[in-house]
Amino acid sequence: MIPGGNMLLSKRPEMFLPDQWPAYFSKAKGCKVWDLDGKEYIDMSIMGIGTNILGYGHPDVDEAVRQVIDKGNMSTLNCPEEVYLAEKLIELHPWADMARFARSGGEANAIAIRIARAANGKEKVAICGYHGWHDWYLSANLGDDKSLDGHLLPGLEPEGVPRNLRGTVFPFTYNNYSQLEELVKTHDIGIIKMEVMRNQGPQDNFLQKVRKLATDRGIVLIFDECTSGFRETYGGLHLKYGVNPDMAMFGKALGNGYAITAVIGKREVMEAAQKSFISSTFWTERIGPTAALKTLEVMKREKSWEQITQTGGTIRKGWQSLADKYGLEIEQWGLPALTGFTFKSPHALAYKTLITQEMLKKGYLAGNCVYSCIKHSPALVEKFFEALDPIFSLVKGCEEGVDVKSLLSGPICHSAFRRLN
Repeated sequence: MIPGGNMLLSKRPEMFLPDQWPAYFSKAKGCKVWDLDGKEYIDMSIMGIGTNILGYGHPDVDEAVRQVIDKGNMSTLNCPEEVYLAEKLIELHPWADMARFARSGGEANAIAIRIARAANGKEKVAICGYHGWHDWYLSANLGDDKSLDGHLLPGLEPEGVPRNLRGTVFPFTYNNYSQLEELVKTHDIGIIKMEVMRNQGPQDNFLQKVRKLATDRGIVLIFDECTSGFRETYGGLHLKYGVNPDMAMFGKALGNGYAITAVIGKREVMEAAQKSFISSTFWTERIGPTAALKTLEVMKREKSWEQITQTGGTIRKGWQSLADKYGLEIEQWGLPALTGFTFKSPHALAYKTLITQEMLKKGYLAGNCVYSCIKHSPALVEKFFEALDPIFSLVKGCEEGVDVKSLLSGPICHSAFRRLN
């Protein structure tokens, strides 16, 4: 009854363990999830797609939301929490002057592009990274269906995207400054929109060069921090590198599982929002900003960004230790708090499927990446690796001749977007 099976590509069962993954949950608390049969799992996977740095169902955040429900979530008037949240985000990012809020990352990205285009009157955008599902972004694949292959969505077809958007969005590769510079010279680029970092860090002053290029050419520079925000710093990752954009977006972790996203920016850019119609009924509900305010409070108290970065570093060492123990080659990627690895093998996807299958039997939601939360204790991580050790041994056996498919109870997981017939 639901096209595609569910609402989010990243949560489709075939992305984890086709025909075996427990697709739906009945309860979630801390870093544990219960399926519809009441079976308990420890989530050593994507933790709600990175939404829950504080763990599922944090008592302080949930209590703040309950109080809002008791007082009323929606009315003809506006909730003051949106003002308080704007003040807080601007306090954390002194370069910014104004904020707008939405309830999803795709919305925030679309809002930012609309405002930026209104601000400088130019349409063409250079992009680097993943920025959601809206037409403006997927139009990059209208000219060449492989344009977004380096942007996390290999094989994605822009069906339903108007053809007249072709030639408005141009991808460039992270750390390839000369490629970006050529795009700016060749096309009348008005906006550079990029993730501060995803799988690798900046090299050769990449971010500083991008900032200077944007400044010199009158280009609006936007940092998409929907994923990276609050993972290594109390705020945007760009604070770590000392490079300020003209606009930035935050989402995912901002509400610890409650829907809230933010667009912040310099006044001279953000005021252009008044030139365009950007408005939505449920951007005015009260739960989102209330959850964000309490989440920010708890993050600061717990120094959550330090905890999850440390946990991610421990997980990285654990994976490498097992790889070394069994003579396997792996490549690690991502921020420490959003860390992952890939086997250097033509059977890498099958090995990932094997890990998920065997760890599921042991009560873990797991694969080849972990989005850390503060509930991932050292003791829990230690037990996780005790459970993972014999599975790396199985992978070693496969590298020595055992057919990995003979160990799988179902199909190999998907690696990218696929049309479901």
